[in-house]
Amino acid sequence: MGRKTVGEVSHSGGSAAISRREFGALALGAGLGSALAGAAGAAEVRESEVDIHTPDGTADAYFVCPSAGSHPAVIVWPDIRGLRAAFRQMGRQLAESGYAVLVVNPFYRKKHAPVVPEDADFNDPPTRAALMALLGSLTPATAATDATAFVQWLDSQPGVDKRRKMGTSGYCMGGPLTMRTAAAVPARIGAGASFHGGGLVTDKPESPHLLVPKMKAHYLFAIAASDDQSEPQSKEVLRAAFAKVGLPAEIEVYAGTIHGWCPLDSKVYNREQADKAWGRMLVLFKSALT
Repeated sequence: MGRKTVGEVSHSGGSAAISRREFGALALGAGLGSALAGAAGAAEVRESEVDIHTPDGTADAYFVCPSAGSHPAVIVWPDIRGLRAAFRQMGRQLAESGYAVLVVNPFYRKKHAPVVPEDADFNDPPTRAALMALLGSLTPATAATDATAFVQWLDSQPGVDKRRKMGTSGYCMGGPLTMRTAAAVPARIGAGASFHGGGLVTDKPESPHLLVPKMKAHYLFAIAASDDQSEPQSKEVLRAAFAKVGLPAEIEVYAGTIHGWCPLDSKVYNREQADKAWGRMLVLFKSALT
């Protein structure tokens, strides 16, 4: 089940503090100070790199949870650059708030993480082409298969409280994956958070917004201002879909943000608005993961 235990870390760093390479990657995103500042009383956590068996192969992932007790679980779907240092740090930060966090490699069928170098630029044509090819390997069916496997794996972990609902969060392409997760395992997923999600509302029959009637999850949609400018109708479609089935959904456009503003290593990282969205996610998880 597990591949390699990284070790326990305290909030202040501990024996498994981030590596020099990770430090550089996070510093490039101007988010290291925010990531390490944390909150008073943050839980000591333990972390490991894990392998999860699915019907399609073995998924590599990063698992981090408080060192003591059992806690509600959260599945984190990264953006198109995949599982990397910034998302491990974000996973730790969430675990310090009292959650058992699984950050997954969505592209495990094609490539082990990291799928591109830490400093890869999505706007570089070869990098973009490679990442778009990986994205093209994902389908609604693979999302449902993976969601089910990840939920089952989490429910087998002693650090996960199976009596409480799970959450899921996703960034960019991970936004729709949270919705597919919530629809695939509605009995377990109690909350979802999408940060600058792409393709949440489309004209295709498999559009994520059409899955809302299958969900039982309360939601947060943190929308980039640049995305709203190009697709101003999407937020209204989402509001209508959740209202129709009576599910709570906080849907907000974050002023001054550009698509991709939340990951710590993003070139358009907006610390103030990212911290605000993170805080709203914590409020959602606290209220919905009961």
